[in-house]
Amino acid sequence: MDLASPPLELSKAHLESTFAALKTAYAGSPAPDRAARTAQLKALECMLRDNMDTFAEAISKDFSHRSPHETKMLECFPALESIKNALKHLRSWMKPQRSWASFWFLPGRTEIRPQPLGVIGIIVPWNYPLFLAITPLVSALAAGNRAMIKMSEFSPHVGELLATLIAKYLPPDQVIVINGGPETGKAFSSLPFDHLLFTGSTQVGRHVMRAAAENLTPVTLELGGKSPTIIGNDFPIAEAAERIMYGKCLNAGQTCIAPDYVLVPLGRENEFVAAARAAVSRHYPTLKDNPDYTAIINERHLQRLSGYLDDAIAKGATVTECNPASEVLSGTRKILPAVVTQVTPDMQIAQEEIFGPILPVFTYKSLNEAIAYVNGQPRPLALYYFGYDQADIDRVLDETISGGVSINETIMHIAQEHLPFGGVGPSGMGHYHGRFGFETFSKSKPIFHQSRLNGLKLLHPPYSKRFDRLIKLLLH
Repeated sequence: MDLASPPLELSKAHLESTFAALKTAYAGSPAPDRAARTAQLKALECMLRDNMDTFAEAISKDFSHRSPHETKMLECFPALESIKNALKHLRSWMKPQRSWASFWFLPGRTEIRPQPLGVIGIIVPWNYPLFLAITPLVSALAAGNRAMIKMSEFSPHVGELLATLIAKYLPPDQVIVINGGPETGKAFSSLPFDHLLFTGSTQVGRHVMRAAAENLTPVTLELGGKSPTIIGNDFPIAEAAERIMYGKCLNAGQTCIAPDYVLVPLGRENEFVAAARAAVSRHYPTLKDNPDYTAIINERHLQRLSGYLDDAIAKGATVTECNPASEVLSGTRKILPAVVTQVTPDMQIAQEEIFGPILPVFTYKSLNEAIAYVNGQPRPLALYYFGYDQADIDRVLDETISGGVSINETIMHIAQEHLPFGGVGPSGMGHYHGRFGFETFSKSKPIFHQSRLNGLKLLHPPYSKRFDRLIKLLLH
């Protein structure tokens, strides 16, 4: 296959037959035991460990250059941690929760039994193609399901590699990887999955949810949006800039929970800009040939980011580029990190999710004003606050709503396997990771067990004065 040519589109009939084969396999083994699930997870772990460098190379080809260190740190490591966590806790996750029935139904008893849903659909974006394929797959397999994975047409090298390796390490009636273009994606999202997880843009998420609704397929949508960062008055600006620019420049800002904009106390914006430039210089002394600095995924996105800067400059913003070695990046798909001040609401960088190493800076006079600004925007996937005053931290946590939060850091809440990951409103719905992923891809089946001594017979018709006395007691 020529990966430089337009992606091959798969027919809807092909996708339907693939889906039907997985449904048939599920029907033949609807409740795999812990040993079977453990074997699948360990096979997945072996696939990652055996091919880590190969995955890094394939992802780098898709980006034109992607730091192999970032691939291992941001994709391989958390994916392996997800598998490790599932293997450690699978016994307790699968164990039915049993208890006595409520008082009036004793000596009856109840239980909640987790049950595999069937065939799970997973739609993967291009920015973290390995991590965002493997992590939901871990949850799906831990819960006892089969899975179909649709890779992004923007990451064809890693898509083809994952399809080949999944077929090698796992049986074809367990997991299937699908590659193809946007028409394949549309057909994929219209399949009657038992649950569909989509990670990507809010705009595409609407189409996915609309297609899933035709089959009443439940969805988990991991979208994005403009994740805010607030720097409190009591936090050192230089330290905040260091951590913010680290999160902003990872994967060249192509991260759904990257800090999208920063709110700085009024009068300290120039201090922040200088500190941000210094942080980038320390992290990336050079940019053009620096193997640690990642390129933009394709020319279209590179032009989109350049357009944001041109629009901001035309409308009066000041753009401060971070270019420690004064390099010219033409001929590459890399873009200079930039901090933008004097931003106004009519600028594209104030309205659109940036998804690149460009950071708009806003100022605020009081914490009330900063919180009000955040609450005036669509609810974001992540929020970051830098400050030590616990009362201020509690105010930000209590008075804003976001998918997740890191305090005095960026990005890192996504790497905590015991925390749910997911958005809210325009930034998504539902969540997964760890036990939360197991529960998302399971049916928590409630069960009531009647005892041999059945007191409910007293409430059977024909109703009498005894019934009237009992119902009066129940309603009291």
